[in-house]
Amino acid sequence: MPLPPIIYEDDALIAFDKPSGLLVAPDRWDKSRVFLMGLVHDKFGHGVDNVHRIDAGTSGIVLCSKTKTAQAFVSGQFQAKTVRKKYLALTVLLPPGRAMKFSSPVPIVPRNADGSLPDAFSVDLGLDKDEENPGRVRVFRKRGGKPSLTEFSALERFGRYVFYECRPVTGRTHQIRAHLAAAGAPCLNDPFYGDTTELLLLSNLKRGYKGRAGEKPLIARLALHASELTLAHPLTREPLTIRSELPNDFEVALKYLRKFSREEKQ
Repeated sequence: MPLPPIIYEDDALIAFDKPSGLLVAPDRWDKSRVFLMGLVHDKFGHGVDNVHRIDAGTSGIVLCSKTKTAQAFVSGQFQAKTVRKKYLALTVLLPPGRAMKFSSPVPIVPRNADGSLPDAFSVDLGLDKDEENPGRVRVFRKRGGKPSLTEFSALERFGRYVFYECRPVTGRTHQIRAHLAAAGAPCLNDPFYGDTTELLLLSNLKRGYKGRAGEKPLIARLALHASELTLAHPLTREPLTIRSELPNDFEVALKYLRKFSREEKQ
């Protein structure tokens, strides 16, 4: 596997545009799996190291440091929660009252009169390891878990499908995914916290579609993308914003949602 594209580089930092499916660190169970930092170390040596991680299924920015000084300075910002992070998620809204394992029968976020979620809301629910399901987290409705806060803003709505900007204030494992699921709008194609039977198919959007045999989903992976990081640069101390463009499969899914949701309204 080739090294992912470099989207930012200077004397202190280097950022990669990680594709969905690529691990950042070695897999705990399958040591044969290719992972980003292995590719990075093969190319640049072990002096380059990551300062944060994103899930294997999530695409987008992974930031690395080139020096120990930069590593300490940037890691300190992540620990202090001063790094501003933006993710983009394509979600599917569950009907009110339809509680999945990681959502709640009691609404975490009050619904609008039409059953939709508000244009802007936050989820402030503790998260911790799910002892019954290794590799996953569980949501704590009351006390318990590590404090976790995510802010959400709806960018576009397409019926049950909603395109969200997600701003995690804390940085817990699977935080955005678990908080969206708890609110009743899990990420599309989330194998841990979503409904894997809910596929975004062109045949479900376009009237008279005839290509059902062997039809593939418009987006077939976890619909979550790390799109933006803003932090203080370790050398200049000035704000630095790094951005990653939406991957092609995301763009294709949004293209057809926009096209056919408009036609439904006409």
